[in-house]
Amino acid sequence: MCVKSAAYYHDFGQPVQSLMQFDSSSVENSLSKMRLPDLLAATLVKRYKRFLADMILPNGEQITVHCPNTGTMKHCGKQGDKCWLSVSDNPKRKYAHTWELVETDNGGGIETICINTARANQVVAAALEKKLINGLDQYQQTRKEVKDGDKSRIDFLLSESSSGQPNCWLEVKSATLQESDGKGYFPDAVTDRGLKHLKSLTDKVAQGDRAGLLFCVMHSGIDQVSPAQHIDPKYYQGFQQALAAGVECWALSVIPQVDGLYIKGLLPVVAEGQLVATK
Repeated sequence: MCVKSAAYYHDFGQPVQSLMQFDSSSVENSLSKMRLPDLLAATLVKRYKRFLADMILPNGEQITVHCPNTGTMKHCGKQGDKCWLSVSDNPKRKYAHTWELVETDNGGGIETICINTARANQVVAAALEKKLINGLDQYQQTRKEVKDGDKSRIDFLLSESSSGQPNCWLEVKSATLQESDGKGYFPDAVTDRGLKHLKSLTDKVAQGDRAGLLFCVMHSGIDQVSPAQHIDPKYYQGFQQALAAGVECWALSVIPQVDGLYIKGLLPVVAEGQLVATK
């Protein structure tokens, strides 16, 4: 089942505004879901040292948890917000709990966000396997974390196109920043690494392959994505140059829930007021 529609934005189910309004049981047959491990509720105290956050469990115990996100996490949680944690039974881990989801209200109602950036590649892998992304559904083989030179890797390499398309290199970015205008943006901080990835994708196009950037939007309130010129002008410029060179882009809407990540459909990607996403 591919994400194909006469309209640009395709929605598998009814419009979803927040965790409180989303009934996963009513649409489970129409949405593709990537299951999450059992999650434990907690309340956010604060995030610090980038990879750590303090939480309070329902029994009142305060714990330190692993925060799997290198970005600023702007608008992705504040003190008192409800969070959801996965629990590891690995005795070698210093912190057994990992922060997965947060429910937060930035003025437009409660939204649910998956802050674990590692889930982005996992859910995109599931979408590719199930042929859910229009324009990428003809590829029969998918490889992950493919070497690009001596020191870098690209997230996915798609090959064996049934329609004769060249191999496609795909880089995934987790986009969770929603600004006051209600729109989603990437990145949420200056990213030299992201700029390097754009250059790598551009090089692949120059070599005769396809290459694309996929924004994985694990935020229930975002309905379009743009490169964040106001945060990283160099990345914005690099994004525009990459598209001009033939790099493609997509944005995949994923609705986070306690029982899993629901792949909802494709979102528009907008730059300079123009739709730039691959249709």
